[in-house]
Amino acid sequence: MQVHLIAVGRAKAGAQRALFEHFNARISPSIRLREVEEKRPLAAAELMRREALLLLQAAPVGAYLIALDERGKTLSSPSFAERLGELVDGGRRDIAFIIGGAHGLDESVRRAAGLCLSFGAQTWPHMLVRGLLAEQVYRAQCILSGHPYHRA
Repeated sequence: MQVHLIAVGRAKAGAQRALFEHFNARISPSIRLREVEEKRPLAAAELMRREALLLLQAAPVGAYLIALDERGKTLSSPSFAERLGELVDGGRRDIAFIIGGAHGLDESVRRAAGLCLSFGAQTWPHMLVRGLLAEQVYRAQCILSGHPYHRA
C-alpha cells in the first residue's frame, strides 16, 4: 500500500516540516507528499472550490480518499490502524489523505472521501497536521506489525 498526502500549501523549512520528515523517514514505504497551491487572489468560497479541484486532481486514480476535517470522525490510534489494515486487506493500493487550506475543505472533497477524519475539535495549523498524520501512520504500522512503539 502506498500512502499519499495531498495538501494545500508549500511547507517551509522549520520545526513543522522537520516533524513530518522525522516520522515519514520511519514509514515504509514513505508517504508521497504532493503540495498544491492556488496563487490567484480569490474570494474564500471560490478559493476553496479551486483548491478542491487541485486536491482531487492530484490524488492517484482509484485511491481511497481520507479528508482531514474538523467535522470528521475521531478515531483512536488502534481504530485508525485497524481501518488502514482493512483497506490494505481489501486490496487498496493507494490511500490519499487530503488537507485543505486556511479556509478548510470544500464540500466536494468531503463528498468524494471515503472517510472524513478529525484529529479533534480543536483547530490545528495545517502544516502541523502533516506531522501529526505522519506520526499516526507510523504508529498504525507499528500497531499492525506488533512493534512496541504503541503502548496502550
